Amino acid sequence: MRTTTARRARALTTLLAAATMAFTLTGCNGYDSTSPAAARKHMAKSGPAAFATDAKGTVDCRKVKCIAITFDAGPSVRTPQILGILSKYHVHATFFTLGKNHVMKHPQMVRDMVAQGHEVETLTWSHQILTKISSSEVRKEITEGRDAVHKVAGVTPTLLRPPQGRTSSKVTKIAKELGMSEVVWNSNGADYKTTDSKLIASRILKSAKPDGIILLHDLVDKTNKGYNGTVASIAPIISTLQARGYTFVTVKQLLAPGTPQAGKVYK
Repeated sequence: MRTTTARRARALTTLLAAATMAFTLTGCNGYDSTSPAAARKHMAKSGPAAFATDAKGTVDCRKVKCIAITFDAGPSVRTPQILGILSKYHVHATFFTLGKNHVMKHPQMVRDMVAQGHEVETLTWSHQILTKISSSEVRKEITEGRDAVHKVAGVTPTLLRPPQGRTSSKVTKIAKELGMSEVVWNSNGADYKTTDSKLIASRILKSAKPDGIILLHDLVDKTNKGYNGTVASIAPIISTLQARGYTFVTVKQLLAPGTPQAGKVYK
């Protein structure tokens, strides 16, 4: 009897641990996400498809290995270096920008991103954690971040990256009302906690997969605890993945021939 009870206790402990892990991976608020493959299967009728193009012409991510590289929090003084590397490897990226102290401080860099064919989206106005603030504050963070990009570059973001990837039913509801889709990631260089470029690249290369969405940052850390190794990691990441047969695309191109749907979370 004691043996049976002990086994049941161990089984319950294992189950709780698994549930806790799943809860942690999903996020404390929980949300449903849509994969790029699923988005492509459910082609939207609200707009034209944004197929990627390379030297050989149109790239259909239903037929080739596509991956999107995204940069959070810029622009910064490192942006010109990042743009230079992307240009060298003929890669278009998606930049999730911060309005306050970034977009408004470096307007020409935002215009350069747009002029060079990159997608410029929003990481909100001031990087407040949206799940921890009121609905009115969430709305303000999103709209001010979006409007800052439009003001300086003439394009209006339709994609939102929730700071730290934290979202909830409340946030997605507001995003939908504002005509915004949310985009998180599935490949993280964790460049915010190291300056080791080789380690950052290694993390990405180990986790990269078809339909991947890579997370890196366009920031400078004066304390030198993170971010400062990002730029040197970009070329090895791109060249290695291109050698593996990947085509780099923007997030919207990754979803084509579908188009991002307001209120959806893409991962």
